[in-house]
Amino acid sequence: MASNRTQSRDSQNTAQLHDLEMMQDPEFDYSTRSQWLRAAVLGANDGLVSTAALMVGVGAVKHGMKAMILTGFAGLVAGACSMAIGEYVSVHSQLDIEYAQMKRDSEKRAGGGAAAAVEDGGGDKESLPNPVQAASASALAFSVGAMVPLLAASFIKEYRVRIGVVVAAVTVALVVFGCLGAVLGRAPVVRSSARVLVGGWLAMAVTFGLTKLIGTKGLTLN
Repeated sequence: MASNRTQSRDSQNTAQLHDLEMMQDPEFDYSTRSQWLRAAVLGANDGLVSTAALMVGVGAVKHGMKAMILTGFAGLVAGACSMAIGEYVSVHSQLDIEYAQMKRDSEKRAGGGAAAAVEDGGGDKESLPNPVQAASASALAFSVGAMVPLLAASFIKEYRVRIGVVVAAVTVALVVFGCLGAVLGRAPVVRSSARVLVGGWLAMAVTFGLTKLIGTKGLTLN
């Protein structure tokens, strides 16, 4: 018993020392990791809300499960592609600006002789954002969020039960994403979660109501 406690205590001390070393390591950038995680949470929240709103909106006039699933799947693919393309273009534009600034700085410091070092790649190049990585992360995060309402509605044939399950699943996911975003952004958890939750409910309610109005009064969907 004594030796087990000693080993456990040694393991805890080793883990604490490792954590302390990681915190003291200047190369371990916690702020960068937090920004990426927060962006991923926001992307997942976008996929969750937009896909759920689409499914609920179509479900307002088409009660069949197939119509809702196809709508949600189309929203997932379109949204993931849109997020990936938008993120790629945005980060690539930022990358071009960073390269141009680095080149100007190098020319000022070395009279133009060090500009080639920036173009060939150096230590500073590794710290620049990667457009492909950013696009892939955005598409993946959006897809993860969009899968929540899709999976919730996939196996329920009864229309009213299906809508209720989708709304319930989205509500839980909104609270989780809201809490994660608040923690990573160092914001009040309750207030931020409530804001995300109300926003998601509002998006689904508005989409459901307007689609129901247009579908029943203005258009006839076969």
